[in-house]
Amino acid sequence: MKTVVRVFAFALVVAFTCLDVNMEGSDLTTLTVRALPPAEAEIGRPLTPLSYAGAARRTTRRVVRRTNVYLSTLPAGCVYGAYHGGYYYRCGSLYYAKSGATYVQVVIE
Repeated sequence: MKTVVRVFAFALVVAFTCLDVNMEGSDLTTLTVRALPPAEAEIGRPLTPLSYAGAARRTTRRVVRRTNVYLSTLPAGCVYGAYHGGYYYRCGSLYYAKSGATYVQVVIE
């Protein structure tokens, strides 16, 4: 008898973890049982393929590389802002990033 009860309990656990049981309305005649719940991707989370944050992070990794040009002070007229997915100093057509006490030139391809 104990084996039958254990098998039945195991079958109930499997059924409740693997099946999607949905009761719509107030009566028991509209009980819906599905084998797998529908996939729902949450766009906007950082690790989803179509999220803005994930796409910006991957794009920034691909296109920005540091050079070996270091400056202790920036030229006059540099503007700090968001450029190509990151925050850089734009001085004419050149971009610089803060690196400790110095600035390093970055190339955006």
